[in-house]
Amino acid sequence: MSFDVEVKRIVRLGANFQRITFAGACLSDFGISGETHDLRIKVIVPCVEAEGTSLPLPDLSELSAGWYQDWLKLNPATRGCMRTYTVRGARCTGPEPEIDVDFVLHFDEDGNGGPASSWAAAAQPGDRVCIIGPNAAQCVTAEAYGGIEWRPGMARHVLLAGDETAVPAITAILESLPEDVTGHALMEIPSTADRQPVRTASGVQMIWLARGNRPHGELLDAAVRQTVALPGWASVETADGVPFRQRPALSEPEEINVDEAILWETPQRLDPAAVQATPNPHAPSGALPFYAWIAGEAAVVRGLRRYLVRDVGIDRKQVAFMGYWRKGRAES
Repeated sequence: MSFDVEVKRIVRLGANFQRITFAGACLSDFGISGETHDLRIKVIVPCVEAEGTSLPLPDLSELSAGWYQDWLKLNPATRGCMRTYTVRGARCTGPEPEIDVDFVLHFDEDGNGGPASSWAAAAQPGDRVCIIGPNAAQCVTAEAYGGIEWRPGMARHVLLAGDETAVPAITAILESLPEDVTGHALMEIPSTADRQPVRTASGVQMIWLARGNRPHGELLDAAVRQTVALPGWASVETADGVPFRQRPALSEPEEINVDEAILWETPQRLDPAAVQATPNPHAPSGALPFYAWIAGEAAVVRGLRRYLVRDVGIDRKQVAFMGYWRKGRAES
């Protein structure tokens, strides 16, 4: 469902993060029943003319099942730019419904950024965008909407790991966790000035990894390996001190060319053959005591997938791997 909304508030969260609050009466129909967790939406920002004037967005109020293909057929010069973001917060049941979206402002050394980052950096109250998201009347559960991957089931020990593009999702998840959940949240950010205050009732330890001049993902990779050190399966697959199995059944995950395909492997998307090859083929994903959620640059996520599945031996039904973006490539 499409939502024609306007910018209501803008708050700078850090050196590279900006929160934009969108408002509009139409948002009373937005959302799902329950926590939004890592709810993904599409944000379409307007194209900008040479003199800096924003062009009006096309009317997307009558979206069909094939809406994305219909949007691609529109004139690229006027259809706007579409990017995927996480809903950081939603308050849609009151008289003035609104949602928060945290934008990471990506710019190179010359100050050049993508269309979404450039739009967000220059946004002013009253600016309008189009949001594609769930209809609350139809999406009563996370399962009814394909834009939520956080599904830990009965797990009470968790690992959340990601770069700055995953920070909005990780922090939203942390704020929703109950007090009996423990674990680690590892967040690699560009600088210490990007640390954010986050309230969580859980016992999850938050670790901010300021990258500075280091290669992207280096700190995150090292932190995950330290947190789930070999033989990590023994510590994360134990319930009441009794391991599910005596030793991991190590396997090599299928190779994914992140330059040609999207890396997006979650427990609910595993095919039957992959499930049968897991260490606990008869245990559903939601019944295992450990759950990990990994997102960020695709090549970094691929390396962590290989380490956790092949080297550590963690059941693939316990981990969601998501390549949010690929270095050197624009999101389509």
